Amino acid sequence: MTFLPDELYATIEQSIPIACVDFVPIRRLNRGTEVGLILRESPFGRVWCHLGGRIHRGETIRQAITRHAVTTLGVDVVLSLDPQPDFVYQWFPSDIAPRNGTSHGDDPRKHAIGLSYAVELEAQPSPRGEALDFQFVSAEGLPVRTWPGSTELIRELVRRST
Repeated sequence: MTFLPDELYATIEQSIPIACVDFVPIRRLNRGTEVGLILRESPFGRVWCHLGGRIHRGETIRQAITRHAVTTLGVDVVLSLDPQPDFVYQWFPSDIAPRNGTSHGDDPRKHAIGLSYAVELEAQPSPRGEALDFQFVSAEGLPVRTWPGSTELIRELVRRST
C-alpha cells in the first residue's frame, strides 16, 4: 500500500471529505445493553469514544473495520462480507460545521463521512495503538468526557441495533 507524504495528506484533509468507518462494539446482557469504548488522546484531551478511522484506497469496508479493530483492540469483529452501514454520521471542523440543525460530530482535523456500524467482537479485546484503555459500559450510562459527537453516534447505533 502506498501512503501519501504527511504534508500532502494534510492538504487533502483540508480540501475534501475523508471516507471513514466508525463502529461500536455492542453486547446485550440480562442487565441491559453495553457498548465498548476506547480511551484515547484527542484534540480535546483524553476522551472516551467509538472506534474507527479512514478507509484506505483499495480496501473494502469490511477490511477497514477489521484493520481498525485488530490494530486498536487486537480482535476481529463479526461482519458480513459486504456490510452496509447502520447509520451515516458526519464530522466537521467547527468553522465549516452546518448551522442548520444537521446532526454531526466535531473533528477539528477534517471533514469526514463516517459509515457507522454496531458490531460484535469475536474475542476479549486488549487495547493497543491509539487505545489507552477499553471498557464496556452501560448504553444508558456513557462517560461524561467523550469525543464531541461520539455520544450521539453511539446512542443512534444502539437505537438502530435493537
